[in-house]
Amino acid sequence: MLSQRRSLSFYLLAAFFGLFVLFLYGPMLVIFILSLQGPDGALTFPVRSFGFHWIIALFGQQRVGDFVGSFQRSFLLGVVVMLVSVVVGLMAGMAFRQRFVGSRVIFYLTISSLIVPSILVSLGIGIAFSLLGWSTNWYTSGLAAHLTWTLPFAFLIMVGVFNRFDRSYEEAARDLGASEISTFGEIVLPLIGPSLIGVALFGFTLSYDEFIRTSLVSGGRNTLPLEIFGMTTNVTTPALYALGTVTTVFSFLVITIAFVAYQIVSQRQK
Repeated sequence: MLSQRRSLSFYLLAAFFGLFVLFLYGPMLVIFILSLQGPDGALTFPVRSFGFHWIIALFGQQRVGDFVGSFQRSFLLGVVVMLVSVVVGLMAGMAFRQRFVGSRVIFYLTISSLIVPSILVSLGIGIAFSLLGWSTNWYTSGLAAHLTWTLPFAFLIMVGVFNRFDRSYEEAARDLGASEISTFGEIVLPLIGPSLIGVALFGFTLSYDEFIRTSLVSGGRNTLPLEIFGMTTNVTTPALYALGTVTTVFSFLVITIAFVAYQIVSQRQK
């Protein structure tokens, strides 16, 4: 059987895709390689020796930077932002199923923070806290700054989900005598479960690596992105690359868990 001959455009597009993948993952590959060095490792190529010295050193006593503490703060902040984004996004999506006076204005006001420069959002929150006499901290003003970034995404996702939601399922449940709470818990919630997982993933990942909106409102304790930025000016060892490798692996782990959860929930719907 003769194989089908591919056109020139196929090879051009394949080459373009290969360059895109290299551009996307090339920097991560470089960081990964430079992080796997021995005690005599340097910040640039060539690699002198391979090993896990700097990755292991991250979990020990550090002369510069608070790796473990900043990771814990970013993780906790990401979890809180994720939960708030899921709950508020779900409630907002339910509210916008019905048109009401001022809904269009509220819609555009909600997504307006996406087009406002992030540094201005951070500056505005910092000034507001100062005027109110409140101290800025990663768990107060930092939380508020992150929510200005994640809530609009959660809102847009849930509005899109409910715009495509078939209400006949709810009507059938009500015809069978189900209450509003039962209809929501046993019909609506399972059907939109995969979308809620997507909102949760967006909320956590956007918060976990957010830098600009946190820069002026984190107080005296840094989140992980701020800690990494501070390390770029005073760290002269591959520990910086090791931290990048560990956080990247953790991010891929979170995405994998979310994907598996999405597949499980989707399979249960069939």
